[in-house]
Amino acid sequence: MRAEGQGSVSRALYEELRARIGDGTLPSGAALPSTRGLAAERGLSRTTVSLVYEQLAADGFIETRPGAASQVARSLRQGAVHGAQPAATPGPTTPGDAPLRRTSRGGARLAGLQLPAATPPHPSEIDFVYGPLARRDFPAAAWLKAQRAVVQRGPVRLAYGDPMGDPTLRQALQAHLARSRGMACAVEQLMIVNGSQQALDLCARVLLDPGDVVVVEQPGYRMAHHVFEQAGAVLAPVAVDAQGLQTDHLAQVAQAQALYVTPTHQFPLGGFLPMGRRLALLAWAQARGAWVIEDDYDGEYRHGVRPEPSLRALDAQDGVVYIGTFSKTLSPELRLGYLLLPRALVQPFAMAKRLADRHTATVPQRALAQLLADGSYDHHLRRMRRQQRARQQALLVSLARALGAQVQVQGAASGLHVVVWFPGLPADQEMVLVEAAADERVRVYPVGRFDVPGHTAPGRPAGLVMGYALLEREQIEEGVSRLAAAYRRLRQPATPA
Repeated sequence: MRAEGQGSVSRALYEELRARIGDGTLPSGAALPSTRGLAAERGLSRTTVSLVYEQLAADGFIETRPGAASQVARSLRQGAVHGAQPAATPGPTTPGDAPLRRTSRGGARLAGLQLPAATPPHPSEIDFVYGPLARRDFPAAAWLKAQRAVVQRGPVRLAYGDPMGDPTLRQALQAHLARSRGMACAVEQLMIVNGSQQALDLCARVLLDPGDVVVVEQPGYRMAHHVFEQAGAVLAPVAVDAQGLQTDHLAQVAQAQALYVTPTHQFPLGGFLPMGRRLALLAWAQARGAWVIEDDYDGEYRHGVRPEPSLRALDAQDGVVYIGTFSKTLSPELRLGYLLLPRALVQPFAMAKRLADRHTATVPQRALAQLLADGSYDHHLRRMRRQQRARQQALLVSLARALGAQVQVQGAASGLHVVVWFPGLPADQEMVLVEAAADERVRVYPVGRFDVPGHTAPGRPAGLVMGYALLEREQIEEGVSRLAAAYRRLRQPATPA
């Protein structure tokens, strides 16, 4: 196959596309770039690319249609192209006497972590997962209206923004926090981030050096723990009880650079840190010179507890980094969260954010600012609180009806999940219960997945973290009925063969 005397060029392009089809990089049915677009991208003539496409079509690899984009033939299966080379995979290589390629120590730690399996539940399954929200609860009309207005009146110049966040959102957020949480702050202390997870990553990069000690709750939010460990920090787990972090145990930690805590709704056990412990925690941090990282991940939902001031509001020493998010009220897909920073940390955090991704996407920030300013967000939040409270009540009533005294529920005073303990089962039977529930087409999640390795409380019973924000009353009732059936099946004595 030759084109304009550039046989080697056209052959190379043909072999490249054929290989990418073969290894699945270009899957069956995928659209190919136009001949004009690919020619411009590669610096080739359009005739050369057209001839390559014609040869691929003649060989059965792609399908072409007049007036439509060429696409990979739907009859092909991944890996079915004879002679196709698989895409290169990263990893250490030792060609000849060349030195071994390696990752950093941090990269090696990341390689040892496991990504969660992306297996959405079957339509027949009922999933008590914590985190996702129901799409039907999202204020789509208000959001689209706000986003359309932002785009229509946008600036003539499309440019990078302030790494601290869009000024209109930070001003609206300042007013919202003062009104809803009683927290006074300067706009300059607020940073908009891509969800609370980025906030944790920035905390680790700015505050921690390898070898630093970070106090964490046990059990606790493992994604935060992994972020701190990735920075080379050493975890100092402190046990929690029904009221959250047991601050009287902090005396056992001689020194620490930071303490990470979820005081409004301890994750995962759900405790609400009382005022005495809040003050003791702040006193300990001041005495140790430790930063406090306060993660208020779902504090918008308080079902049966009097609100206490946040650690940030109680702190007179400007040593608390406060993390908030809109993932639990609007959608985790938006990736919108925020940091309220001590004044001494504003500049290093701003530079860390700029180096990471310059800034959070501007249009969603301005759309959210409009919802906060015109009252749409407050209206949505009131509706969400009513709905989530009703869902929680449906779960509590269903558990009482189906399992009664066989279970104990913890953490129902706030948040979007509860913990259900099964005193009749030891902790090492948690996964057996999870698997038995899966056989009944219900997904539940063990408390043990949130333990710091080697620190599971001795003698504790099996427990499940059960979220309800995704489900309606009928699904909750049916799901608990299935869970009860699975539990009864486990408790039945085995019959002799």
